[in-house]
Amino acid sequence: MLNDFWETAPPAYKYAVFGGMGLTFIGIVIIVIGALTTTPSMTYIALPFIGVGLLAHMASLGLRGRNIRKELKAAEKRSKA
Repeated sequence: MLNDFWETAPPAYKYAVFGGMGLTFIGIVIIVIGALTTTPSMTYIALPFIGVGLLAHMASLGLRGRNIRKELKAAEKRSKA
């Protein structure tokens, strides 16, 4: 089994990773725009985007770990049989 994890990753993991990166990116862009236009309220608008993006990233780590544990258990069963 020499496949890269990304090739065999479940779709939920991929959506969580890209969703997290996208939300974090949107938050950073809003903060930069707020800094350039000197509107501090945009910083507070961007914080939830970054927070939800980081939570989505953490959820993707959990999904990845669960998938790897499941694959390891299946490999153990195959090797015992």
